[in-house]
Amino acid sequence: MKLKLLADEDVNYNIIKALRNERFEIISVLEDYRSSSDEDIIKISQKLKSILITEDKDFGEWVFAHRSKITGVIFLRYAPLELARITNSLIKVILKYDVSLYGKFVVITPQKIRIRDIV
Repeated sequence: MKLKLLADEDVNYNIIKALRNERFEIISVLEDYRSSSDEDIIKISQKLKSILITEDKDFGEWVFAHRSKITGVIFLRYAPLELARITNSLIKVILKYDVSLYGKFVVITPQKIRIRDIV
């Protein structure tokens, strides 16, 4: 199985470009599913069997409070000046964990990385 990624509309385009430069398979909501609701993005992620990369903390609520079925989430939390650092951390996480990211909720900040199972 090959890891597939779906970048939410709010993900900085420089992150998407960096992932594409690393040859990751990534689809951009902004390019292909513009103005989709969070619920629709969850459905798209499931249909495409992709890990959602987002900067929208609402997806934590969708996953843990509403128990929405989703393939996996990588939530990025950073200040604009930390873009390069967060991009490098994201690439390292994807390279290290690859397909084991399926079924996980990952939070990446400049200081730490947390990985939880999606129950």
